[in-house]
Amino acid sequence: MLFASKPKGVFIEFTDHSRRVMRANSHQAPMVIEAFAECEVDDDEGWDQIVEHFLPKNAPNGLLMASCGVYPVKRLVRQAEIDARKIKEDGYIREFAGSQFRIDPADYSLALINARDGVDYDMSDPTVNEVVFAGMPSETVQEVQDHLIEQSVYPERLEIGTLSCLGALVDYLKFSKIKQPIVVLELDMDIAYSFIVSDEGLLASRLLPQGLKSMIPVVQKELGLKDEESARKLFFSNTFDFTGMGPKLVARLINELQSSIGFFEVQTGQSIGNVICPNLSSKLGWLEGVIVGQMGVAPIEMNLKPWLESRGITFSADTADMEITREWLGVLSLMPRYDAVETDQVEEG
Repeated sequence: MLFASKPKGVFIEFTDHSRRVMRANSHQAPMVIEAFAECEVDDDEGWDQIVEHFLPKNAPNGLLMASCGVYPVKRLVRQAEIDARKIKEDGYIREFAGSQFRIDPADYSLALINARDGVDYDMSDPTVNEVVFAGMPSETVQEVQDHLIEQSVYPERLEIGTLSCLGALVDYLKFSKIKQPIVVLELDMDIAYSFIVSDEGLLASRLLPQGLKSMIPVVQKELGLKDEESARKLFFSNTFDFTGMGPKLVARLINELQSSIGFFEVQTGQSIGNVICPNLSSKLGWLEGVIVGQMGVAPIEMNLKPWLESRGITFSADTADMEITREWLGVLSLMPRYDAVETDQVEEG
């Protein structure tokens, strides 16, 4: 009897500020994380070295096969309540998405997901009204794939990082027996994505018009800089301590966020326990502390290794001492499977 050797599993998160890679001894659990690496998005030399290190000798066309998490600017991840009785009516979903999210559904590749358990929405079940619309413009799908190929990566699996991260957080809350909802805040340059999740699933979502770019004029004004470009470079350089002016930088964002949370708390009777900003760059990690402080809640303290172990994901001797910070949540979220128990395949010979 011969045991088939498992192909290595490579998982990569591409954000607008970094690239993070993990390699495991398998594509699916049970798996052991054997190696990890990261570099800034503009570090081309560093990225070339990472690809060379992780690239198998027999890699087809010199491409690194990987499961990839991406964050396209026009990604759509929105919770909504639909009328399940109308789901099979011709055009209902397209009209709903167009009116609710101000998009042209014809231009989007969309998926409909159950907001509670993350599985594909069952159109034959008229009792489920809470769903998640997830997707991106069809042309963006092609652009993302082309970009990954240019980066010497072949996406075996392509996921919106927002969605995989939310799924991981919901599962983590279940594992940790944390009942109180938390706010997940993704800060892009132009907008912020606000989500409320609990161990029951994705409960609410909203787009906020205040992204990182909205903080640049405040930096310019407070420091008396000559132009916004100078303020931008300083803001993202990690060479100045902005925590003192942090409350002014996030004031407009906090107003929007508190309004959204207030509506949720009045509607549901539940109060928010924590806030997490999972996709911030390490240079802007201090922003999470400012936001948490202004919201008057505590930062969520996450011990991810026991949760990963519960999902059959462990660390090798080479990676056992790795410090798993918030920044690694995105790439780690690509690894677990919540919908199936995987078994090793055996070949007889």
